[in-house]
Amino acid sequence: MDTGKLPLKETPQEQEEREEKMIYDAFRKLLDTYLASNHRKKVDIITRAFNFAKQAHKGVRRRSGEPYILHPIAVAQIACGEIGLGSTSICAALLHDVEEDTDYTYEDIRNLFGEKISNIVEGLTKISGGIFGDKASLQAETFKKLLLTMSDDIRVILIKISDRLHNMRTLSSMLPSKQYKIAGETLYIYAPLADRLGLNKIKTELENLSFKYEHPDDYAAITRQLASTQAERDNIFKNFTPPIRAALDKMPIDYQIVSRIKSPYSIWSKIQNKHVSFDEIFDILAIRIIFTPHNPEEEINDCFNIYVALTQIYKSHPDRFRDWVSHPKANGYQSLHVTLMSNDGEWIEVQIRSQRMDDIDEQGVAAHWKYKSKDGVSHPEDDKMDGWLHTIKEILDDPQPDTLDLLDTIKLNLFASEIIVFTPKGEIKSMPANATALDFAFSIHSFLGTHCIGAKVNHKLVPLMHHLKSGDQVEILTSRNQQVKHEWLKYVTTAKAKSKIQTCLRKMNRETEQEGFKILQDFLEKKNLEISPDIINKLRQFHRFESKESLLQALGQKKYILTDADCDYLRGKRHTSGWRKFIPFINNKKEEADIEDDTNFMSHIDRKKVLTLTDANIRHCQIATCCHPIPGDDALGFIDEDENKLFIHKRNCEKAMKLKSNFGNNIIAINWDIHTPLFETTINISGIDEKGMLLKIAESLYQQEHVNVVALNIAGNNGIFEAQLTVRVHNTEEVRNICLALKKIDKVMKAVRFD
Repeated sequence: MDTGKLPLKETPQEQEEREEKMIYDAFRKLLDTYLASNHRKKVDIITRAFNFAKQAHKGVRRRSGEPYILHPIAVAQIACGEIGLGSTSICAALLHDVEEDTDYTYEDIRNLFGEKISNIVEGLTKISGGIFGDKASLQAETFKKLLLTMSDDIRVILIKISDRLHNMRTLSSMLPSKQYKIAGETLYIYAPLADRLGLNKIKTELENLSFKYEHPDDYAAITRQLASTQAERDNIFKNFTPPIRAALDKMPIDYQIVSRIKSPYSIWSKIQNKHVSFDEIFDILAIRIIFTPHNPEEEINDCFNIYVALTQIYKSHPDRFRDWVSHPKANGYQSLHVTLMSNDGEWIEVQIRSQRMDDIDEQGVAAHWKYKSKDGVSHPEDDKMDGWLHTIKEILDDPQPDTLDLLDTIKLNLFASEIIVFTPKGEIKSMPANATALDFAFSIHSFLGTHCIGAKVNHKLVPLMHHLKSGDQVEILTSRNQQVKHEWLKYVTTAKAKSKIQTCLRKMNRETEQEGFKILQDFLEKKNLEISPDIINKLRQFHRFESKESLLQALGQKKYILTDADCDYLRGKRHTSGWRKFIPFINNKKEEADIEDDTNFMSHIDRKKVLTLTDANIRHCQIATCCHPIPGDDALGFIDEDENKLFIHKRNCEKAMKLKSNFGNNIIAINWDIHTPLFETTINISGIDEKGMLLKIAESLYQQEHVNVVALNIAGNNGIFEAQLTVRVHNTEEVRNICLALKKIDKVMKAVRFD
């Protein structure tokens, strides 16, 4: 019954008591999780770490308003409960923000908790200054430091992933621009890292949370569609599994059959990449058989026995069998995948794996250690993990002034698919899928890579860019006269090869820059001018070079010759060219006014607020040509401080992903309120070719309001036609209407936007 009274306000003492209970309950849950694990019970040091962190963060609150100490406890809970780490990692997780956010130092933590814990905490601490060069962003520097420590102790990155997961779970309290930065960084680096470390469950959650914040409408739509089709999938599972259970009951194993639903992010990625609708995705449901063998030595045999039993019940797809039991993925993933035809005529994927394999899929590298310590056996995946860490360390040991390049290089090494190739002596080498002969050369030795002129694959001569296949035998051909070339970067897919090529190119570029600097210095001396950073920058702007380095390289390579016009420009003289010099009142004043207008617009941007793009201010922004966003797209703004411009990107644009990961503080949230300007976009149309199809498409477009057709290219091939329609529209709603109208044409199978 409503008495009409307002609820009593909580007193400060009541709030403190409630929060103390909340903190204690969270820590108690952490201890209970730890005590239920197989780790040695070092409760004392965990309790000391908790009390120390609680005191260090006393009085500090998160943006959401809750006491800060709840965050380290939550990170430790994830590290222990969801990854399976022990007391050292739990202590480091509890202390991971102490060095960064309080007055306590590395020495304080080392004296209290020992070197192992303090080294992990140090690796997790963000750096406060630029120690990797002026070009590197703080985000990239932080990540490099993380990797430097990770190569010595893998627990650093596992705790960092736990930290990132909790941040993503509590991201709603952040500003939209921060949400895009953190979500983008998560998708670009942390989700692939979790995948590479075998943390499949965490990888999936990181992807889904990033998707939820970057594309909330799409996330909600797919979630609704999954919910509305759940009963249909339950019915398929119910009809498909009884014959399988009957067959498995006769085998000497304990088993369970579960359904696996494709994640919203994976569904959305497939829709984007394959340009299909939700209804056209047929692998949303998969069946997983998880068994415990009575004899661990028969684990692999049991996998194949189950596979044989299944193929006697249902027909298997001949091209969709995957054996990751005999040949595990690079991240240690093991499972047999087979696609079977149900009695209702639907293809259903079945995954067959042991409990050990399933644990490794869920907990990744931590599960490797658990099983290794249990049975004392070294599994193949342990060697793969050691090899991967060695490669990371090798890349980091190679000095790179540009940490952004390093970030891309490390990301290249997060491959999941592998091929097996052989040396001339029959030694096995694991390479990523799509590796080239040049990649193979660098994997053997840097000298072979830098002097490679070609290769013999299976005794047949092939060029550097030849893509290798599993089972190939490769012999590298070299010449001492060979030099590294810039185009080689297009031929390689491995991090090591790219890193080595970039190192050689930087060395060659430095020599060319020194030559260019000497040429510029001599020229200025003859003109009685003194060389300075300001002079070089003026010349760079005058000739529109991207950087000082590119200017000096052009001078050193004789691609650009200094003239008297350069000297006049540096002295402040301006030349009027062409017909303009005969009409004095026609000049660049409008252009200069536009520049001043743009500068004024940029100076008033508030990075903490959402910027509304209007008909008036859109002309001061640059629409990114890499993704062509239009009003209605999920987009963001990037402030390019070098060009003093605001670039508008789609949030899922590949370049925007890098910008969010490297220059997150330059990202701003935007929304659209534009009605007048027209934006160009492309629609791909395909279907069955027949007479009059072009006329039908033209009539459909004619009936659409506000359609401004720029170009239409159509071609038929063996009864199928494909067309590219370029139109100018106001927003995404108009694009959707055009696509819907085109799909209504008889024999048109698909009409999708394609930028």
